[in-house]
Amino acid sequence: MNNLLQKLVFVLTHCKSTFKGKMKGFLFTEYIEKAKANNPDFDNLFNIFKELITITGGDVAETLHWLTNLDKQYNLTNASYGIGDFIEDLKKKGFLSENAAEGKFEVNSKMGQFIRQSALEEIFGKLKKSKRGNHKSSFTGKGQDSGTDLKPFEYGDSINDIALTASINNAFINHGLDNFHLTENDLEVRESEYSTSTSTVLMIDISHSMILYGEDRITPAKKVAMALTELMAKKYPQDQLDILVFGNDAWPIEVKDLPYLQVGPYHTNTIAGLELAMDMLRKRKSANKQIFMITDGKPTCMKKGIKYYKNSFGLDPTIINKTTDLAIKCRKLNIPITTFMIASDPYLKSFVKDFTKANGGTAYYSSLQGLGEMVFEDYKNNKRKNFKKRL
Repeated sequence: MNNLLQKLVFVLTHCKSTFKGKMKGFLFTEYIEKAKANNPDFDNLFNIFKELITITGGDVAETLHWLTNLDKQYNLTNASYGIGDFIEDLKKKGFLSENAAEGKFEVNSKMGQFIRQSALEEIFGKLKKSKRGNHKSSFTGKGQDSGTDLKPFEYGDSINDIALTASINNAFINHGLDNFHLTENDLEVRESEYSTSTSTVLMIDISHSMILYGEDRITPAKKVAMALTELMAKKYPQDQLDILVFGNDAWPIEVKDLPYLQVGPYHTNTIAGLELAMDMLRKRKSANKQIFMITDGKPTCMKKGIKYYKNSFGLDPTIINKTTDLAIKCRKLNIPITTFMIASDPYLKSFVKDFTKANGGTAYYSSLQGLGEMVFEDYKNNKRKNFKKRL
């Protein structure tokens, strides 16, 4: 953990934003108040605080304890601005609230929103503005967005879709310059594209293996999940996203819980996660449905009646067969599963390959650094290609 924090502090304290270019227009300098200017001391500490609060699962006390120790080691503060000043600013800015009776700090919803937005920018980059989010399908007809293909005008077509240049050109060809006139038969319209919405369930593995051997895999997984929720909210607002976590069992969580997820002493009950995901999608009316699963380990657990059947040693046929059966069931329901496996073990890759083949979905084997980019690209491709199945 010390190595992780050292790397974190090095990156965060050595990254500075520069602004190039000149401002155009009128600048009323007399209205700029120095008291309201950004505080670089606060900003530097806040960058570290955001990372630590995510790693600690929202434990403010532990986060501030780490931050204080880092301050001692790396001299993050100075005589004019200390950790106490930083805490007061966090409260003033609405990121923290203090329970005076218990002497505890708690993160506010504003903090969660800020962390999700930061994850979006970190993983997916700055998104350009677009029209109200819809995904293009491969079908044409009376839809919301104009396409590039032209067709003859038919009764019922909107006059707003008439391609004037093409229609006038037809009139010249059909009637000549001397007898130029425009008729209904000359008109062409742009074909509009149907807009589709998609229902997605994001499954996040919170089994013990996500922090096994001292490697933090849950924090990057949380960042991907947070970035995806912000992406959908900004770019695809008509889509529906459900989120669940799975360990020994599976249960739904809300977007606000994502920054503060913690790994438990759990096995990996992929079966419970898939069953809950299918139940969630069954309630959605979208024509397109899909499951994203972020995991780093093989299925090691399932329920038999009221008891747990567990086996962490190798690939247990009882568990694997049931997991594969659910993959096939999802395929029959036209629900592709995209698996992001954070592992490189050959036998794990073999399992994922068989699982993906049974479902007809997609599998990625990723390092933690490349996980976000692949989630984003695959999300867009599934939409644009109408869930084209590939292995």
